[in-house]
Amino acid sequence: MTIGRKPRVVSLGEPAFVGSEYLAQFKTEFDYSVLPATNREETQTLLPNDIKGNGPIDAFIVRMGTPPYEPFDEDLLRALAPGCKIITSASAGYNEFDVDWMASEEIVFCNTVNAVAEATADMAIFLILAVLRNTTNAEQSTRSGMWRKGANLVPTCDPSGLTLGIVGMGAIGKHLAKKAAVFNMKIKYYNRRQLPAFEETAYGATYCPSLHELLRESDVVSLNCPLNAATTNLIGEAEFSAMKDGVFLVNTARGAVIDEEALIAALESGKVQRAGLDVFVNEPSPNSYFLQSDKVILQPHLGGLTEKAFQKAERECFENIRAFFKKGKANSPVNIKA
Repeated sequence: MTIGRKPRVVSLGEPAFVGSEYLAQFKTEFDYSVLPATNREETQTLLPNDIKGNGPIDAFIVRMGTPPYEPFDEDLLRALAPGCKIITSASAGYNEFDVDWMASEEIVFCNTVNAVAEATADMAIFLILAVLRNTTNAEQSTRSGMWRKGANLVPTCDPSGLTLGIVGMGAIGKHLAKKAAVFNMKIKYYNRRQLPAFEETAYGATYCPSLHELLRESDVVSLNCPLNAATTNLIGEAEFSAMKDGVFLVNTARGAVIDEEALIAALESGKVQRAGLDVFVNEPSPNSYFLQSDKVILQPHLGGLTEKAFQKAERECFENIRAFFKKGKANSPVNIKA
């Protein structure tokens, strides 16, 4: 970057939620523009052309709605190197980003930490209540004129007094713990690291030192961990065997955290009474079993997709860039070169 010039920041598509006043202020500090690419092919053409015409890009922003561009790998982003210093993503998960390639090019990569956390926790709460109250079958019964008939609609389960096992006590898990406490649920959690005592007290949460211990003690299991090599197929046949009979399972993390064939077997055997799923291995074409089963409540990966979450996410992207260039360190770096 030339001394004296503003860092050049480019957003992949127009950030529609960040706010005009916020953006106007940001432009006083940075040379900001938008790359009007709507898919992968357009990006592969427009990005190198933009750099050729306007010079190196110092910071690159990836907004919500990433599927048309994925994966974010060298093949898509190679034109950014070696000039780019930082790439920020509006998503919390980053399994679709080649973080290792970015690190090899000394590009800092940042996800968002807090933006979608509460919205995703809200989705988890919705799915917990939905699986306990069997809402999908109740709605289908009503719509078909079969008032309260079929699919064991009466009685359903109360959340009060049940133990909620949270797998992954990050920002989403913490929001979920606070919300679940309102329904008088007992909170237990499994995490890579135990929270400090004051945080456990604040969230009313009890730590389980092993995943299987958590699964044995939980009436409802909620998956809130990121997807990485360690968590791929984290919940498989052995984990379902460790669960209580008739357990309820909710996943708002990533589909591949669960071995879906093992989940299907657990649903068919009754080990899992009902599952609430916002994420799937093969999005946007989930396993047909889930589409057809009356034991599954489905959502099309909507957990963090709210207007407020979008605004928070876009602003986190910009604030990561501001912190990097003003303070020398981004707020939420992910890769080892950060």
